[in-house]
Amino acid sequence: MQNKNRPIAIWLLTGCLLIFLMVAIGGMTRLTHSGLSMVEWNMFIGSTPPGSEVEWEELFDKYKQYPEYKLVNFNIDLEEFKSIYFWEYSHRLFGRMIGLVFIIPFLWFWIKGKIGKSLMPKLLLILSMGAFQGFLGWYMVKSGLVKEPDVSHYRLAAHLITAFITFAYTFWVALDLLDVKKLQRANYPINRYLKVLLLLVIVQIVWGAYVAGLNAGKIYNSWPKMGEDWVADSVVAMKPLWINFVEGMAGVQFIHRYLAYAVVALILFIFYKGKRSELIMGQTASLNILLSAVILQFVLGVFTLIHAVPIGLGLLHQLGAFLLLGSVVFAMHKFKLPTVASST
Repeated sequence: MQNKNRPIAIWLLTGCLLIFLMVAIGGMTRLTHSGLSMVEWNMFIGSTPPGSEVEWEELFDKYKQYPEYKLVNFNIDLEEFKSIYFWEYSHRLFGRMIGLVFIIPFLWFWIKGKIGKSLMPKLLLILSMGAFQGFLGWYMVKSGLVKEPDVSHYRLAAHLITAFITFAYTFWVALDLLDVKKLQRANYPINRYLKVLLLLVIVQIVWGAYVAGLNAGKIYNSWPKMGEDWVADSVVAMKPLWINFVEGMAGVQFIHRYLAYAVVALILFIFYKGKRSELIMGQTASLNILLSAVILQFVLGVFTLIHAVPIGLGLLHQLGAFLLLGSVVFAMHKFKLPTVASST
């Protein structure tokens, strides 16, 4: 059976790959502390990098007017500024390129009448999510250009999780388009467990962003205990109690540590349930991928923590979260409940 939606699916999968690369560049931007090096950005013009030393000096002078230079980087020279500028410039320019990769093919498919009525709202939602992601990026950076030379960890989490969710939904739509036969799948309880897992992984990614935003991976660099204790005293040092778990470095790290155990435990349970069931059409493979992804991510998390978040491990751990989320979505699609075939 010929799949008329295959070109659209390939376009969406290309977008998924670009989002992955965008997250990688964003991770390097954050880990190299480059995110506040560009103090202005025009959405439609000004995308070319500085072409002369005079232009570089002008940008450097603008950077000197903001808190990060005054309080943190007051001793850097022009060459060091160029280095941090490179990552933030690349991040923003790559985001603009992703926008074009999504919008131009969308318009072409639309003009050619390739987009069915049921598919159009899904694609418009993806485009809207991408635009919102760009807005959140600007909103996040803005928080670090006022008084403190750090972006809000809440805004960082919003920016990151929106990228992950945009990827997850785009990946899901692409998988639907490639599922030509619309195979009827058995109504496994695993489907419900996977939905709980998706929510848990999303929450874990949010707390991972909190850890990154607060530099909470720089403390208690031991495992499995937090120093000498399973629960460090500083985890509950702030009042009211709940504030420790969203704004306290130790409390945020504590949540991220123990949510990781919960994610691993739930995946092991799902894997066990799957092995005791009669699986069909790639379901076994999806559970194997899921188990492999969580083991890899857990090991990366441990090594990232005990080495106090070096750039390489920090980046791999962030990308590991991306792959874990993708494996959850893939498994959910393989175990999704029977649906009535519809034209997309």
